[in-house]
Amino acid sequence: MRFKSALARLPALFDLLFPPRCVYCGQLGSYLCEQCWSQATPLGPDICIRCGVPLTRRGVCHRCRLTPPDPIRGIRGVFFYRGPIAHAIRSLKYQGVQALAPLLAAPLIDYIRTHPIPIDGLTPVPLHPQKLAERGFNQSELLAREIADSLNIPLRTNLIQRSRSTRSQAQLNREERQRNMAGAFSPLEGAHLDGQTILLIDDVATTGATLIASAQALKQIGAGDIWALTVARANIHTVLDGVYAGLSPVEAFLLWDSARREPTPDPSTSII
Repeated sequence: MRFKSALARLPALFDLLFPPRCVYCGQLGSYLCEQCWSQATPLGPDICIRCGVPLTRRGVCHRCRLTPPDPIRGIRGVFFYRGPIAHAIRSLKYQGVQALAPLLAAPLIDYIRTHPIPIDGLTPVPLHPQKLAERGFNQSELLAREIADSLNIPLRTNLIQRSRSTRSQAQLNREERQRNMAGAFSPLEGAHLDGQTILLIDDVATTGATLIASAQALKQIGAGDIWALTVARANIHTVLDGVYAGLSPVEAFLLWDSARREPTPDPSTSII
């Protein structure tokens, strides 16, 4: 009993000897300080209800009218992937600051509480075994475990696997990302879902290609509704011309969306 009591005091002792610092500004006290948290930009409600990209008003974006993110009913993100949030996610994923997982999971927990849907299980997007061995942990599973423990939702890590190693998505365009992820996930042997609603958890969504590929594997084993939730939503790099040069894809879309509402829209907007 004394040994267990001593072990329980170790984290507090470690924090006393090596107090946490904000990974973004370096301030002592927390791995992401209150001031840096205040710089996080929420996506808000004006999004595409299918893929989750920001819009000038809530609805379905042009891309999802043509190619919806089936079989996912909806992809949601809490923040824009920039500033302290982006840095914290990278620190968790690439620098192994696992103490950030509870902090980054907190807004996901709040989101689920304020947007309740009947969820039968949480499934983190799995890593390939080689990547898992290199990193030592799956950041998406750390986030999902925090959510599951807090909201008492079953954590299902026994459903799908990343069966094919893929290139990093960071420098790929939308079409390349989709090809890169095609067939990257498969069901685990013996896994079965009888129409259950599954919430996929990941750290960042860009085009949604990884989430869609994961959902396709879940559908193979009988999943019902599939939703996806991420800490942040990233902009995919796109080369834009004309009046849109230098703008992010989201900024370009907002400019285009505003222009199309005018009585005489600018014909150059057809590039979007």
